[in-house]
Amino acid sequence: MTPPSTGLISSPVTEPTITKAKSGGCGCSSDRSATVEMDEKLQKRIANHPCYSEEAHHHYARLHVAVAPACNIQCNYCNRKYDCANESRPGVVSELLTPEEAAHKALVIAGKIPQLTVLGIAGPGDPLANPDKTFRTFELIAEKAPDIKLCLSTNGLMLPEYIDRIKQLNIDHVTITINMVDPEIGAKIYPWVHYKRKRYRGIEGVKILHEKQMEGLQALQEADILCKVNSVMIPGINDEHLIEVNKVIREKGAFLHNIMPLISAPEHGTHFGLTGQRGPTPKELKALQDNCAGNMKMMRHCRQCRADAVGLLGEDRSQEFTKDKFLAMTPEYNLQQRQEVHAGIEKFKEELKAAKEKTQPTNVEMSPVTSLQQNPKILVAVATKGGGLVNQHFGHAKEFQIYEVDGHEAHFIGHRKIDHYCQGGYGENATLEHIIQAIADCKAVLVSKIGECPKEKLHKAGIQTVETYDVIEKVALEFYEQFIQE
Repeated sequence: MTPPSTGLISSPVTEPTITKAKSGGCGCSSDRSATVEMDEKLQKRIANHPCYSEEAHHHYARLHVAVAPACNIQCNYCNRKYDCANESRPGVVSELLTPEEAAHKALVIAGKIPQLTVLGIAGPGDPLANPDKTFRTFELIAEKAPDIKLCLSTNGLMLPEYIDRIKQLNIDHVTITINMVDPEIGAKIYPWVHYKRKRYRGIEGVKILHEKQMEGLQALQEADILCKVNSVMIPGINDEHLIEVNKVIREKGAFLHNIMPLISAPEHGTHFGLTGQRGPTPKELKALQDNCAGNMKMMRHCRQCRADAVGLLGEDRSQEFTKDKFLAMTPEYNLQQRQEVHAGIEKFKEELKAAKEKTQPTNVEMSPVTSLQQNPKILVAVATKGGGLVNQHFGHAKEFQIYEVDGHEAHFIGHRKIDHYCQGGYGENATLEHIIQAIADCKAVLVSKIGECPKEKLHKAGIQTVETYDVIEKVALEFYEQFIQE
């Protein structure tokens, strides 16, 4: 089994075929209820949306177009900055586009990267503070590339006023950033809000923002538009409060909750960066996500993308399509060819699903050692280029995907960004130390290849290495059984 050729996932014919696990596993059947049918309908709506579906993000790509520079609120964690190509965080872009330029870019990239399924507008300001540019862009894309999903992210201030327009354009996915449901807490995050030609400072403005966010969330539910809520976790300010946020948005119909870590560094020039407000540790973030997971589905694969991101999540290709480059390219959008690529991806996903199902151990198959340990949970780090496979060299990884394994299953819980280890001999020792620190809580790193030097240092740090090319869950479960026995 090899991934379909799509332009993003490289699969040389020399790579070995995936070896499937021993047959076995368990399942159960039940009558199809209205709830099950509704779940199936939702699954179809998110099946190829890399932000709304954790599975889809391994296979499908997204494009953000930066057509919305203005913003109507100020966040203490935000500084909209330009010409920052090496920085990956929301609100950052290298170039602003007109709607016509954005449409041209979308058609070019849809041809070059046929597994592109979603076009989103997320800034660098707020799309609904720039309604003319935002909706003109969506109109052009809907006309010229009808198979691309349209998606927007907003702070929610103007959302109630544009629900009908959003529905009219068949924008089926909307993200709202909601960091509080208590204005007293919000006043520590938002210094001002600009609404109806007037700037409101402090809690007065935050109360308006909160009211409009709740109205917008309710309106999306009534319009049957899927809503993802983003929340920035700010230790000491809203970290404990986000449990209440999670409860409220669930009651108001949000489909998915994405709790993201605060990104704060002095060089970013944000208020929180300059005042020394720290972001959460991976352990703190996971604990909060786990606490909220019982209420509704959590998004754990977010990469906090730039407002001009291109490609798979975790593999930004924006520098391949700068304005001077894509404007010189002739669009090669071909609906039939794109549909064929997507059909190939879906076939590959079915093969992956079958392979994963065979990795699920039964109680009979599990060793006595595993049973006695009552399935303690461990973490493993995975180097992957996508496709749900362990298929990347240790030295080429810019991030590791983190999986939690307990003997019964391996499931994705997040990612850790790192620097390239292979840098031509420059700074490799320091980089390796940072990598080890980033995955110090993991018992193993799963890679396609790794050199002897980093392997030895990882082993000394208590991190085992597994070299293979296979389904992530299969490799993780096999390592778990070996780890427990040892």
